[in-house]
Amino acid sequence: MQNNISVFLSGIGGYGNNYVKELLRSGAQNGVYIAGAADPRPESCSSLDELKANNIPIYESVESFYAEHKADLAIISSPIQFHCEQTCAALSYGSHVLCEKPMAATVQEARQMIEARDKAKRILAIGFQWAYDPAYQSLKKDIMAGRLEQPKRLKTLVLWPRDADYYSRGWAGKKKDQKGRWVLDSVANNATAHYLHNMLFVLGKEFYQSVQPLEITAELYRANAIENFDTSAMRIFADNGTEILFYASHAVKESIGPMFCYEFKNASVYYNHPSFPQSADHIVAVFKDNRIKDYGRPDHQGMYKLWTVIDAIRGGTTVSCPPEAALPHTLCINGAHQSMPDIVDFPSELIIKEGQPAITHVKALENIMMECFGQNKLPSEIGIPWAKSGKPISLAGYERFEG
Repeated sequence: MQNNISVFLSGIGGYGNNYVKELLRSGAQNGVYIAGAADPRPESCSSLDELKANNIPIYESVESFYAEHKADLAIISSPIQFHCEQTCAALSYGSHVLCEKPMAATVQEARQMIEARDKAKRILAIGFQWAYDPAYQSLKKDIMAGRLEQPKRLKTLVLWPRDADYYSRGWAGKKKDQKGRWVLDSVANNATAHYLHNMLFVLGKEFYQSVQPLEITAELYRANAIENFDTSAMRIFADNGTEILFYASHAVKESIGPMFCYEFKNASVYYNHPSFPQSADHIVAVFKDNRIKDYGRPDHQGMYKLWTVIDAIRGGTTVSCPPEAALPHTLCINGAHQSMPDIVDFPSELIIKEGQPAITHVKALENIMMECFGQNKLPSEIGIPWAKSGKPISLAGYERFEG
């Protein structure tokens, strides 16, 4: 296997299962093999028996793997608070790195990862998967080429219920872990993080860049018994003048979205938008002259990011989402916490728990979030009694998140 690409996996449960399955299924035919894995709870990997049958060594830590092995690529799928530490370690051992989203909990950790990459002279890619998706990349190329003209407003809504089991993981919904490390796990920094990042990424001036956010105002709410927020509404202004609106919640009964509308001077781009049925699971642009362009169906479960990084290692090419393109998302998350440092609890009389495992949801929250999305406003701006406005936070020159 001298000419093959060796892969080390940190975290093989949760989302890490997807990398394990993909490499076991398609690795050999593409000259890629798993050199080893690390996970303190390997039993959470659904393919554990197959890993053992293939004599793939499994360790408790990143360091214990590298004490005995090397790897061309390390894939970091561990909880958020370990992303920086494990990425920097893997880079120092000579591996290229694909780190799952979000890049890190804080901007200072994100910058530390960039410094470690530069020192190691290795590739560091962040796994925001639509940045690697051909349909979304096609849209970005048209935006960069000026075919849609000036961006005016981009908005996205994602309402995804999550039950008690989702929050039973030790770090889920935490601001910090037991050792005091920042986690900042939330609806906007985990399950729906892609869709906030997508809006930043698609406006980047260059293919491997995101637009820079200059200001954020956030409203952060909570229905579940967690430290952090399960519902958020954010208004971001980018350095090109574009308004970016993001609405997301896990405290809902009905699953809606992802849904978006991107408004440009010469076109509007829809995805799963009720006013444009052709956008059901398709990214579709409607131009001012009534031309329609269908960019196709994004692959939500696709592994383009993995194979893009493999190709980059072999060919020395640039990956679609380097850390510089992911850092603006972390910047927005840090700014959101400063905009509303105290999470607002939903009124207890509006909170409903039902099902087994129980889903905690807020009465009529879907309608409220849809109304905000339709009016381009935050909950406090449409007269919702429980809503509270956050304060605008400047993100220009933002160097460090202190909480």
